[in-house]
Amino acid sequence: MKLVHAVTLVSDDGAFGGPTSVALAQLQECAARGHDVTLVSLWRGRSPAARRIGAVRFVSRPAWRLVPGRGCLGLMHPLLLRDLWRAMGRADAVHLHAGRDLVSLAALIVARLRRTAFVTQTHGMVEPRSGVVARVFDAVYVPLLRRARCCFVLTERERRALSEVLGPDGPPLVTLPNGLRAAGDEARTRPRDDHQVIFLARLHPRKRPEAFVEMAALVHKEMPEARFTLYGADEGSLPAVSRLIADRGLTDVVSYGGALDHAAALEAYRRAAVYVLPSVHEPFPMTVLEALAEGTPVVCTDSSGIAAELARREAALVTDGSPEALADAVCLLLADTPLRRRLADTGRRAIDEVFSIRAVVDRLETAYRNRAPQT
Repeated sequence: MKLVHAVTLVSDDGAFGGPTSVALAQLQECAARGHDVTLVSLWRGRSPAARRIGAVRFVSRPAWRLVPGRGCLGLMHPLLLRDLWRAMGRADAVHLHAGRDLVSLAALIVARLRRTAFVTQTHGMVEPRSGVVARVFDAVYVPLLRRARCCFVLTERERRALSEVLGPDGPPLVTLPNGLRAAGDEARTRPRDDHQVIFLARLHPRKRPEAFVEMAALVHKEMPEARFTLYGADEGSLPAVSRLIADRGLTDVVSYGGALDHAAALEAYRRAAVYVLPSVHEPFPMTVLEALAEGTPVVCTDSSGIAAELARREAALVTDGSPEALADAVCLLLADTPLRRRLADTGRRAIDEVFSIRAVVDRLETAYRNRAPQT
């Protein structure tokens, strides 16, 4: 099949996070199965966009900010409309990773004008909103979203929120987990820095990078040789993080490594002894799955949507999210090499058995083949 996915933004700093990672993981697996796959998106980076991302054909335009403000809502490029029109005209199946933003709206409009059957996946980005701007946007956006053959949801919370937005006339809501493929055997033998602990996520209050710094201060008192690096695009928290590092006297211990593209992020996981994600109420944290897939021991919080499964399988150390609990878990891992190896093995097993991209794409192929003409 010729498959076309559309996502809002691909960037060398990973700013759009999970939706882009999910789209690429799905398309890479589809390509491995022999499908002809294309990703259409805006691009933002220091260099021109590549024509391919791995096995995925990449059609892109530079991200222009047409509407002022932070985030990705107002990003667009007029010629992306032409790219979407051409790509959808050749597609056997169209999959829109749709948030409340101009690119998603454009993709929905093109699919409707093309009379193309499509499925959507909103990644928790479409929830009830009562503001004036949201109501105006939804007056156009929601009727188009209702035209999807189905909408994939990740959690029951997302199902409830999307049901409220779409109402009784909405499409079927189909549960679809995120998935990855575990790294090959060569990752098991790669040398790691036994003292390196990393944070890899957007520097945003929801991700709690300050809690990572507080944790680092506590670990440093017990294990002075430990070193800590935060990676990720700044979305408002970097000034506070920098002040906290200075206030705690950690300038030689904690550093900010900037934003990483996907390949560099995977390499950072592979080098680290421990990955820590202090964020709370994450429905399905893709960075945790990426770390597990690369064999990196994980410390996370118990409010994550996958925390219970990871704890049951002893695939991660799950904490209450306090700096003290995070520090206790990190100290335990840094001091116990056999424990780190066991967590690496159980983490990879969790990816293979529960969070496998193979099972995800099995479901996607069924949905794509069951497509019907839209009217």
